[in-house]
Amino acid sequence: MRRLWLRWALLIVFVAVLGVAFVNLGNWQLDRLAQRKERNATTIANEQKPIQPYEQVFTRPITDAEQWQRVEARGTFDADHQYVVRYRSNGGTEGYEVVTPLRTASGVVLVDRGFIPLERGTRIPSAAPAPPAGEVTVVGHVRRNEQGRRAATTPVGNQMRLINSNAIATTLPYEITSGYIGLLTVQPEQQGGFQPIQLPDLSEGPHFWYAVQWFLFTAIG
Repeated sequence: MRRLWLRWALLIVFVAVLGVAFVNLGNWQLDRLAQRKERNATTIANEQKPIQPYEQVFTRPITDAEQWQRVEARGTFDADHQYVVRYRSNGGTEGYEVVTPLRTASGVVLVDRGFIPLERGTRIPSAAPAPPAGEVTVVGHVRRNEQGRRAATTPVGNQMRLINSNAIATTLPYEITSGYIGLLTVQPEQQGGFQPIQLPDLSEGPHFWYAVQWFLFTAIG
């Protein structure tokens, strides 16, 4: 009889521990849902703001809350310092991106000139398509530095996997602003089959149903 009560007590403790864990996991998914809703609302609000001169936004390191605003910049591309960003995806299509510094009257800002799709099995080229010559006007999204391992952010030759202005600055003979512009349009137009980078997924994702799942597991337990 004593052994039976001990087994019941251990079973109750085990179920209680599982219940607490499942409830916490459900609440974690609800927190992620709230964060995603907030990010989506910020993205939509920023993208709908009027286009601003880039000098008014790039006054400090760019944060998540400032991303996806539209800015305009005028200057000339530095075709001697171009970077190929490997292994990128845009709307489910695989390819690469090209980053080129833009010299303006108030400084130098990196411009992600867009995405170039590649067919499966095609090698990523070592040289990027040349930018338009002379003075250009670009309109694009405000983007913050991408974060990752040093091996991914530091250019080797002229290639890297993540766009980080601090890492790229170490390879340039001049200073650049923090963050970069994700190109939407440029005048005169550029050649090379570039596509604008799509906005992030604005759906709410599966977090709500994951939370329901964890709460159901609690009830079953």
